[in-house]
Amino acid sequence: MLTPEQLREAMIASAGEDESITLEGDFASKDFAELGFDSLALMETCAQLKRDHGIVVPDETLWDLTTPEQLIQWVNGTRA
Repeated sequence: MLTPEQLREAMIASAGEDESITLEGDFASKDFAELGFDSLALMETCAQLKRDHGIVVPDETLWDLTTPEQLIQWVNGTRA
């Protein structure tokens, strides 16, 4: 089970030193692009999820997900 807080932590860790990335409030319903996450940042977020939680998100699936909320739903739906 992936929680919004776990995803937030992974996203912040993958953003590194980019201080323009803020994931305050209801970040999960916003588009990744709106949050400042490009394809490279999303790939790094997925790598972080794999390291921290053993969650594997295939690239072809990742590109279909446009919001953190969709990513959480996909992960939780496939792990249920």
